[in-house]
Amino acid sequence: MTKLSVNINKIATLRNARGGHLPNVIQIAKDIESYGAQGITVHPRPDERHIRYSDVYELSQTVKSEFNIEGNPNKNFIDLVLNVKPTQVTLVPDGNNVITSNQGWDTEKNVDFLKEIISEFKTNGIRTSIFVDPVVKMVEYAKKTGSDRIELYTENYAIGFSKNNLGAISPYKLSAQKANELKLGINAGHDLDSKNLKFFNKNIPGLLEVSIGHALISDALYYGLEKTIKTYLDQLIR
Repeated sequence: MTKLSVNINKIATLRNARGGHLPNVIQIAKDIESYGAQGITVHPRPDERHIRYSDVYELSQTVKSEFNIEGNPNKNFIDLVLNVKPTQVTLVPDGNNVITSNQGWDTEKNVDFLKEIISEFKTNGIRTSIFVDPVVKMVEYAKKTGSDRIELYTENYAIGFSKNNLGAISPYKLSAQKANELKLGINAGHDLDSKNLKFFNKNIPGLLEVSIGHALISDALYYGLEKTIKTYLDQLIR
């Protein structure tokens, strides 16, 4: 079964809109785990507009499942990850002013930069993953960085799914096949939801983990968090 890691940034966004501790990010992470999710993902940004660095430190003491920290590897982020030592760090090339992640790494252009950072994380026992577009060349250069995994950026799949699911999935299948050849683990995330997740999971060989936040939390407004997580987990049974 492909693992489900729930991104709780949207919970923190709701909390920050009012101030205080409601909803409680730490308690909800515990609840998400109790409902069956196999991981918790956070993506702290420099302006801390949702997950705060202090949240990450507190979560590191309470998360029992896999803890995945995503972000652009600036100095503060690198220091945070090295201090916390999560299960996994996912490197994402998002700029300070973007609303959400909107592209994968150019792993060819940044191979030396990524190699140096990844080496430091792996020396500290942290599994590494690189956010990439579904382009075979980018997967090949991701391997050259020494990363343990890639995370396929799935926005284009989500956009194209309702019009032509076979066409939408095609570049992801090719990228996954190359990753399997290179013995790179495969994660995926961005705009996966309860409608397109099952097809994606079925068609991507070797998919290990999906990270889902926005759609899952949006569904939970209607169906409740526990029922929604179980619905997503059902989509990930092979």
